[in-house]
Amino acid sequence: MEQIPVSLWTLVAGILISAISIWIGQHHNLLPEQASLQAPMVDGFFNVMFTIAIALFLVVEGTIVIFLFKYRRRRGDNTDGVRVEGNVPLEIFWTAIPTLIVFCLGIYSVDVFNRMGGLDPAGHPHGGAHVAHMKGSAIAATLDHPSESQAAPNIGIGATSTTQDKAADLVVDVQGMQYAWIFNYPESGITTGELHVPVGADVQLNLSAQDVIHSFWVPNFRLKQDAIPGIATQLRFVATKPGTYPVVCAELCGGYHGSMRSQVIVHTPEEYETWLTENQIAQKQDLHQAIALNPADLSTSEFLAPHVHDMGVSAATLESMVKSH
Repeated sequence: MEQIPVSLWTLVAGILISAISIWIGQHHNLLPEQASLQAPMVDGFFNVMFTIAIALFLVVEGTIVIFLFKYRRRRGDNTDGVRVEGNVPLEIFWTAIPTLIVFCLGIYSVDVFNRMGGLDPAGHPHGGAHVAHMKGSAIAATLDHPSESQAAPNIGIGATSTTQDKAADLVVDVQGMQYAWIFNYPESGITTGELHVPVGADVQLNLSAQDVIHSFWVPNFRLKQDAIPGIATQLRFVATKPGTYPVVCAELCGGYHGSMRSQVIVHTPEEYETWLTENQIAQKQDLHQAIALNPADLSTSEFLAPHVHDMGVSAATLESMVKSH
């Protein structure tokens, strides 16, 4: 029987490896659920890299397995192996192909970075550094929000060429400190330990750090940006799916770095308005005038006074009912 040409074997192997790599690269479950407008762009780039990695793995490991079988030492064969001094065409091939792959991936990554707003329309990195004057780094120090002590942040993932002249729908000042994230909403005066945003809104985060470098990372958004002491940074995104997603500090910032976590809660527009209204009411109270009272020190009518309106009776009536029992 006539031997099958090596070129034909190579063609068949190439087709099989390509098909397997493409299928695995598009059907893996390595990434968390997408929840932002930017996530599909990052996932597309990751899938291409993963597909190439699978193909290279199959080629290299497959070649090793074939060679282990084909060129194994036979029983009774004590002769030397074939002497191979080099193969110039092969060396050019395995140098040129990786170079081409890296070059193409570099162009692709810059395109993704640009579409996410990492480059301004002129093709330059987004903005320049702006040094802020901070009042201290102690944890107990007064918190200064970026809107009060810094100019608008302009380093990071920001507005794209289509949104550069459009103000964000929601601006939130985010401050990292050992070991927590503080979220301040300048327009409403709300300060919270969680990030709340409406789905579909163009959100701009103005990031700063109180003490050391932190990194604001939302895996489901595929977005990460450093918060640097004295330098304002920015992160702009659009959430696409309601839900609760983790916020992680991705920069080693101290002994309790692993516990520096929060969450971003993506609401429907109606739910977000409800949350906004409730927190505006809750935070309107003048906490400097608030005092703590021991219920045991209150009279019956004083203790019941806050509840009489909902019950539809007077405090005196409630007190007389309590005494009668």
